[in-house]
Amino acid sequence: MGAKAKKKAVLKTVKKSSAQFSASKDATADFLPLEGGPARNIPMTEDRENGSSVLYIGRIPHGFYENEMEGFFKQFGTIKRLRIARNRKTGKPKHFGFIEFDSPEVAKVVEDCMHNYLMYEHLLQVRLVPAERVNPKLWKGVNRSYKPLDWVRIERKRRDKERTLEEQQKLFSGILKRERKRRKRIEAAGIDYECPEMVGAVQAAPKKIRFDTE
Repeated sequence: MGAKAKKKAVLKTVKKSSAQFSASKDATADFLPLEGGPARNIPMTEDRENGSSVLYIGRIPHGFYENEMEGFFKQFGTIKRLRIARNRKTGKPKHFGFIEFDSPEVAKVVEDCMHNYLMYEHLLQVRLVPAERVNPKLWKGVNRSYKPLDWVRIERKRRDKERTLEEQQKLFSGILKRERKRRKRIEAAGIDYECPEMVGAVQAAPKKIRFDTE
């Protein structure tokens, strides 16, 4: 076969492949196989996390709280909601939180850029949370500013409240029971110590008042 015949055969093959590509149902095929045949598409793998725009952020350093986090992450895109887990009693952060962006693409970019990012000697742990694993109560009360309770005032109010006679006796009995245990531990340790009596532990008997009938 001469050079002209080979060239004609190659052109014929190219034309045939082009005709098959244009006649295929999917006009946006990704490639033509080298062994010939119709055009093919790259198999698409379903990514379950593509529809999620919620990120888990762990190992948050001290001082990097809601305002600082929002100011830092808004450079990637619009932030819809942000929350840092805090202790209900003290209000102190638990060093992890969640942030939701306006689009899943932005959330994916943030995960790729910020995972294991060194910040204040902490490596941030940034992971996408699948949509099916987002708790419906995750964003409950996210717009309310957290105010820790004044537990000193609450405890003072509990201790200073007025008690009935039965409540007072119950309180004293508990104190005396703990006092007896403490004295037994002191004696078991071989310490010669005379514990002072507790003031108010022994209540004086009520006086009998006689009224003259005359």
